[in-house]
Amino acid sequence: MMQELKDRILKDGKVIGEDILKVDSFLNHQIDTDLVYKIARYLGSNFSGVNKVLTIEASGIAYALAVANYFNNAPMVFAKKSKSKTVDMNTVYKTTIKSFTRGTESVVTVAKDYLTKDDKVLIIDDFLAEGNAALGLIDLCKQAGSTVVGVGIVIEKGFQGGRERLEKMGIKVESAAIITKFENGKPILK
Repeated sequence: MMQELKDRILKDGKVIGEDILKVDSFLNHQIDTDLVYKIARYLGSNFSGVNKVLTIEASGIAYALAVANYFNNAPMVFAKKSKSKTVDMNTVYKTTIKSFTRGTESVVTVAKDYLTKDDKVLIIDDFLAEGNAALGLIDLCKQAGSTVVGVGIVIEKGFQGGRERLEKMGIKVESAAIITKFENGKPILK
């Protein structure tokens, strides 16, 4: 795990309620670009054989782009949550994903042209809680016949079961930081 990211979470992260960590000052609203590339190097170094990076809009895009750059500028694809008049729903893979943070469900899509049976895909996201986003992206890869190399996560909330769900499927999971619990309004890191 990355000590620099752990230190930053402790310094600037804010716990909301019993299960939300707000890190928008450096991770997913205002982004510390130097930290993004350090996270990308850390996550990328834990995987090999990647020829495509997949994420979901919007918060994972910066990290997925940096990780794709790490893999010799591999293409980066993001699953779209919104419908567009330019998208023919017959030409996309689609799945439904429940957002832990928002408490909503979204149909997400990836164009069939951008995810194929020849792809060795690394899934990247900013957070892992229950694993719903990662499972949805894995489903899109299965539909395409792509191979999932693994899942790279910036911050994992280890107490919410996402890693266990993915590892039961044989998916390798690497996280730059893992929160084991929230205690007295503070994140406790592994």
